Amino acid sequence: MQVYETLRIGTARPMLEEQNGVPHHLQGFLPLGASYSVAKYAADAHRVIADIHTRGKMPVLCGGTGLYIHAVTENLQYEEQSGDRTVREQLHRRLETEGAEVLLLELAKIDEATAARLHKNDHGRIVRALELYLTTGRTLSEQNAASRKEASPYRLCGFRLEYNDREVLYDRINRHAEWMMENGLEQETAFLFRQPQTDTVRQAIGYKEIAPYLAGDITREQALAALQQGTRRYAKRQMSWFRHQAWLEPLYMDDDSTPLVEAIKRITAFLEKE
Repeated sequence: MQVYETLRIGTARPMLEEQNGVPHHLQGFLPLGASYSVAKYAADAHRVIADIHTRGKMPVLCGGTGLYIHAVTENLQYEEQSGDRTVREQLHRRLETEGAEVLLLELAKIDEATAARLHKNDHGRIVRALELYLTTGRTLSEQNAASRKEASPYRLCGFRLEYNDREVLYDRINRHAEWMMENGLEQETAFLFRQPQTDTVRQAIGYKEIAPYLAGDITREQALAALQQGTRRYAKRQMSWFRHQAWLEPLYMDDDSTPLVEAIKRITAFLEKE
């Protein structure tokens, strides 16, 4: 979601002062109504990585969207599918009226493997997998199998953030959600829902929890609690995904009184050793 312009609070896109002079790529460049996909991201990322290498710098691929990172590091070769906006909008309407569980069960009948790895809260991916099948006749599993044509050209060195005490992580998530509410998430959500053809972005964690509050259906406290819970669940799924990536070294962020400093030291030592 950080690829979309304007949206910064709900997508947790780094502020300019947080970037600390380090160039950040593929952030805030896409109009809100534009469609995007893992195939487009992989192509854009490969282009940016090549450019960084020509300047003698080391690219750092950072984020929490495991599928997108996997597509780049594994050099998956996707056949770009433009999709069908009409089909997508119909699926989003069904999502609102019938619920995600119904669509996920429908997906399981045509693509059991993809449905098994998706959570009922993965609305965008459920819709995309169904859209792909309805418009092309191919399942996402079939597309993924066909994508493994060439080996990765990269020498990888990676790390994943972990917590021995899950409550430490959840406390940080809860406090960050409060920060988002105090620093413009409500206004950003209101702006987003005034824009046309933004169904995909509206389903992102943060915006879909705040929208009912802005509509007067729930209280601000209930919206905050939903945001915190949705983010905790997403973090849990992220950690499960990255634990299955054998090339990633774990960094436990609650092991030290200054975990960020300690993490930087470990990363630096690992790179120097390599």
